[in-house]
Amino acid sequence: MAPYVAREASKLWRRFLGELSVEVKLLIEKWKLLLAGLVFQYIHGLAARGVHYLHRPGPVLQDVGFMLLPELGKDRAYISESLFSMMFFSFVMWTFHPFVFQSKRFYTVLIWRRVLAFLVSSQILRIITFYSTQLPGPNYHCRLGSDLAQLSPPNHIYEVLLLNFPRGVLYGCGDLIFSSHMIFTLVFVHTYQKYGSNRCLKRIAWLIALLLSALIIASRKHYSVDVVVAWYTVSLVVFFVDKKLPEMLDRSTPSMLLPMTVKQKDGKSEEEEEEAGHNIVLNGNSSDALHNQRQRSQANGKISENDNSIGA
Repeated sequence: MAPYVAREASKLWRRFLGELSVEVKLLIEKWKLLLAGLVFQYIHGLAARGVHYLHRPGPVLQDVGFMLLPELGKDRAYISESLFSMMFFSFVMWTFHPFVFQSKRFYTVLIWRRVLAFLVSSQILRIITFYSTQLPGPNYHCRLGSDLAQLSPPNHIYEVLLLNFPRGVLYGCGDLIFSSHMIFTLVFVHTYQKYGSNRCLKRIAWLIALLLSALIIASRKHYSVDVVVAWYTVSLVVFFVDKKLPEMLDRSTPSMLLPMTVKQKDGKSEEEEEEAGHNIVLNGNSSDALHNQRQRSQANGKISENDNSIGA
């Protein structure tokens, strides 16, 4: 048992190092775009922090979702956050699973470059939207009478730049249309829909997105319009940005970056070797030799007469 575990651990470690070497090469090449996407996450948080100073609490607007979905209340408002956190960390783990499991259809660096492009494009539209009009927040800490509903003017620029994390993020007001939670959720679901391999998990992911939409409204963190606008806006952003971005390298075919498996190093698969064996028996030449001979006979775009006698 111990030798088996040691052998498997050694294989896993070699696979991890092989994948790491490939990803590091890609990271060196694409680091500027990845860094820009990560920096914009801070800018997005800064914009959400800034609009909180503009927020003015008022009566909660009439909302069809509020009429249809019972209010969860303060004690159960954590349910939507728990589901979102589970979905978020599950997606992150999936993007890094090729370092452990052998099945890999994508490069981790390239898929995060794509995800960040979707997020940044959606967040730019979100910032423009919630700065255009500030609605009275429906969340409990954003209503009339709450000390957190409105921020006093900052005494120093650091009060804005430091974002007061995580309190400033959890208790923000004013950044409503459209939902940031749904941006991340829908970007992750669309990405797994395209690059994931488990059909059952794809269906579960869409169900989680629907359930999370209902929970966000039921917990009164957003109006229904914030969720509805997120669904079609993020979907359109993913569609159009995906068309503009070059498609990722296909790992199902050998490439200069892809670590070669043992079967690839040995040459051909068993079926290819068997077929080549049949060619040798029937024609006296291997298929590779025939291919090379025909290539040599096609000089300057002309086929020589000797080509007709091959395999005769």
